[in-house]
Amino acid sequence: MKRRAFITGIAGPELSADERTFIQATRPWGFILFKRNIETPEQVGGLVAELKKCAGRSDAPVLIDQEGGRVQRLGPPHWPVYPPGALFSALYDVDPAIGLRAARLSARLIAADLSELGISVDCLPLADVPVAGANAVIGNRAYGTEPPKVAAIARAVTEGLAEGGILPVLKHIPGHGRATADSHLRLPTVDTPRQELEKTDFAAFQPLSDLPMAMTAHVVFSALDPVHPTTTSATIISQVIRGAIGFQGLLMSDDVSMDALSGSIGERTKAIFAAGCDVVLHCNGDLEEMREVAAWTPELSGKALQRAEQALASRGNAQPLDRGAARAELEAIMNSAGT
Repeated sequence: MKRRAFITGIAGPELSADERTFIQATRPWGFILFKRNIETPEQVGGLVAELKKCAGRSDAPVLIDQEGGRVQRLGPPHWPVYPPGALFSALYDVDPAIGLRAARLSARLIAADLSELGISVDCLPLADVPVAGANAVIGNRAYGTEPPKVAAIARAVTEGLAEGGILPVLKHIPGHGRATADSHLRLPTVDTPRQELEKTDFAAFQPLSDLPMAMTAHVVFSALDPVHPTTTSATIISQVIRGAIGFQGLLMSDDVSMDALSGSIGERTKAIFAAGCDVVLHCNGDLEEMREVAAWTPELSGKALQRAEQALASRGNAQPLDRGAARAELEAIMNSAGT
């Protein structure tokens, strides 16, 4: 079955008749869930099943941002609170092995939560490297300020997700850590020289270039392209993401409806594909915007289709987990750190 190269959100905790018709007509590659879509485990599981049924594909990917800390779509009372990335960084500074173990355990437990609901993709890990004075949109979500440590913790998170049968999405390539604005609200511009970017921001992503999927940063890097943010920059996608970093997996945009991007939703969508992204992401559940995205989105074909198929094929089965023991171990590590 042919699929269009976009991932879509929906408006609420259940599909409307109009959304069902839209999905059946436009055949998105995948879906993404937010807090507005979440009520109970039974409701989420039912919604995920219905999305896949409407798409006509049992393997249709369903994504979520479940990082821990302040970016966690599933939460109490039905799901636990997980630690932010900065905590793994702090543990790593005391003992790298403990920091990596905590990161892997947290991701493995998150994967167990997602797997039970039929969610197959977590928009995690981050490899953003924040700097002093940057906007707090990344903040304590990051795994530290040294690229080797960030990459090591991100790898541990990826391994934990994989053990639970969940695919990762590496974000926000090639780096959102220096942005002095929240790209949800306006377009950030980074004026750092390319040589410095290569030693810091890009260096954290290079060891993770084998991951199956990545999400772009809505950030202008003036030393590389003074006009276009990464998401719509053919120069940055070809020279940095595919070139210097070496990422060859499925490249998706960050949310096309974010205010960092300019122009109509259709114009943004067209620019995203023209720049070299494989898939466009639309998150806010606005059906009229969803229709506009779909109208400007091609069917998956060529290299984009190959990357999409390879990403889904890389997902393994969940390995056995003693959830109680894993949670007790993670809590013991957290308690020993005084958290």
